[in-house]
Amino acid sequence: MQSKEESGKAVGGGAPAVGAASGGKAARAARRSGDGRVMSAKQHGFRLWLLIVPFLIMSLLFSYLPLFGWIYAFFDYQPPLPLSECDFVGLQWFEMLVQNPAQLKTIGQVLVNTFAMSGLNILTSFFPLVFAIALNEIRAKWFKNLIQTLTTLPNFISWVLVYAVAFAMFSTTGMFNTLLENMGLISEPIKFLDSDLHTWLKMLLWGLWKGLGWGSIMYLAGIAGIDPELYEAAQVDGANRFQQIIHVTIPQLLPTYFVLLMLSISNFLNNGMDQYFVFQNAFNMQHIQVLDLYVYNVGMGSSSLSLATAISMLKSLVSVGLLILVNWLSKRTRGVSIV
Repeated sequence: MQSKEESGKAVGGGAPAVGAASGGKAARAARRSGDGRVMSAKQHGFRLWLLIVPFLIMSLLFSYLPLFGWIYAFFDYQPPLPLSECDFVGLQWFEMLVQNPAQLKTIGQVLVNTFAMSGLNILTSFFPLVFAIALNEIRAKWFKNLIQTLTTLPNFISWVLVYAVAFAMFSTTGMFNTLLENMGLISEPIKFLDSDLHTWLKMLLWGLWKGLGWGSIMYLAGIAGIDPELYEAAQVDGANRFQQIIHVTIPQLLPTYFVLLMLSISNFLNNGMDQYFVFQNAFNMQHIQVLDLYVYNVGMGSSSLSLATAISMLKSLVSVGLLILVNWLSKRTRGVSIV
């Protein structure tokens, strides 16, 4: 028969075994729980990846696959012949761009127009920011919605219809000239469209009219995301509405503005073609022909698709270089990259 001490030892000796068993079960349960969390995170990441697959395919089809067309810059392509029957000329078209004086002069003027229009767009890039702040200060909700709708709708109108409106209003027989003549203010119609005076300014104004409301949407979303406690703290400090705009709204919107500004700088050579194509004529061709329009005119108007491809290829490479430069500047100045 065991003594009390021996039975106590026996009981005490069994406790670690029980604790070890329970600890082992807890460890296995923790491992299973950890494995479940890992699998759940992997499944969640895979589902998110599946969501972006269609957009990756679209980017591949519309942004990267067309780069195969750069091969035309190294051939003397004569449509409708297949590329295999055209002569391989190497860098002939690139050499022509720098060796032909007439070509250099034309490209020089085109670059001046491109830089001027891009520079004006960058200088006026704060207009949507100011417009969004002004629109946010309107307290009558119906009036605010009306203004936002009227200023956003032009973005969805094609440039062909915009030119039709411009022609109806500002041509020599349009509404504006007719009104001025009937009022006796002018004796001859003012040539708004078929003139080379202030071409850059006119294109800038049409672009602002069409894109101001649309460009302000992102800033309005940014204003909606500002913490209301910041405004409450400013009111406690005695700030009026104008001071709240200066010290709260604008600083909160500046990061968004700088990102959009740097993206505009990286797209410095990309003015688009639609606007300038519909407004071009024999009178304003010297100052309205930007790089994108020049590539179109060379390729489709002069039937020199190989030369147009060479110019477009150089433009794309310069744009990529500008994007890399702007991204580097963003890292150095703001500590944040944009891509």
